[in-house]
Amino acid sequence: MNVTSCMKHNVVSIHVTATIREAAAILVKKHIGVLPVVDNDDRPVGVIGIRDMLTLELPDFVTFLADVDFVHDFGAVEEIHPSARTLNKTVKTLMKPAVTVDEDCGLLRAYALLLQHNLHDMPVISKDGKLVGITSRVDIGVAILSTWSKAER
Repeated sequence: MNVTSCMKHNVVSIHVTATIREAAAILVKKHIGVLPVVDNDDRPVGVIGIRDMLTLELPDFVTFLADVDFVHDFGAVEEIHPSARTLNKTVKTLMKPAVTVDEDCGLLRAYALLLQHNLHDMPVISKDGKLVGITSRVDIGVAILSTWSKAER
């Protein structure tokens, strides 16, 4: 089995010139956690996810703390949101480089790539490098586990 057997085909993506505000609106509207960022030729150049977005909301001190269990409430910080200037920047300023997988890649290799790069979702590309799908740890894991029922008893 390969990645095309379990990937999501109807992928929502965003153009590299779109704003962080536009990306956030798509994540909310589509209730998804990651957006492939594509160029004019629909080739992935990066990804932007809900984790990346929420770093704009988290107070700076969180990155300095080894443990936030003792902080019971962030108080007034909960009401502070990113500035309009930040939200109007292009997604290029916040995106991470795209780690992609070819559509004919085997499931175990694809899963290994997800683990190696600490990803939960990964864009799938065609032979000519265009975005054709997105796959996840769950998609691949379920596809692999579904074959176990056919194993010898």
